[in-house]
Amino acid sequence: MTTPWGSNPHRRITFSTSVKGIRSVVADGTFTPPSKKASSVFQRVRFATSAVRSLRSTPHSVTKEENRVVFYFTSLHVVRKTFEDCRAVRTILRGFRLEVDERDVSMDLQFLKELKGALGKRQISVPKVFIGGVCLGGAEEIKNLNESGELSGYLEGVAIAETGVCDCCGGFGFVVCSNCHGSHKFHSEKHGFLFCTTCNENGLVRCTVCRR
Repeated sequence: MTTPWGSNPHRRITFSTSVKGIRSVVADGTFTPPSKKASSVFQRVRFATSAVRSLRSTPHSVTKEENRVVFYFTSLHVVRKTFEDCRAVRTILRGFRLEVDERDVSMDLQFLKELKGALGKRQISVPKVFIGGVCLGGAEEIKNLNESGELSGYLEGVAIAETGVCDCCGGFGFVVCSNCHGSHKFHSEKHGFLFCTTCNENGLVRCTVCRR
């Protein structure tokens, strides 16, 4: 196996940290500024390294099943950049034609609470992608991992998505609660109107057909 340092994998490289040493290198003409192409490569490597570091350090707090992909996003157009970032990541993930558990935080506030708990933060942003219960990153990280070809490696072993749209929910992942018919309230002769405990704040429940 060939190493990037030549035949000796244990070769040590030392750098001069003094200003004088740096000036002497520049004066001797041995220093060549990195090209734009090289800078682009370095930038991708930096983002990929950051994503890997996050992958190793984030607690397993979401769906812990190995090779299970969970995607937190919003379908609201309130903040344009956030919406476009979510749409871009969604397009990338769907391009692999694999099973992705999509969790729209604007459809169910429980998803937002779940995400905050997973990241251990009170203020969070979407999109966020988790694989095996560990956060892989947001829009910038996913875009760079996809461009470098590393994202496909993380998605190895993920089940192939079924073709077509769910007949039960139409692909939205939620259906109207059959208990309160979407009102999130129901009437009790003894207590009057009460909040429905079966559905979320929007009177919806997760589709049990495609969102198991």
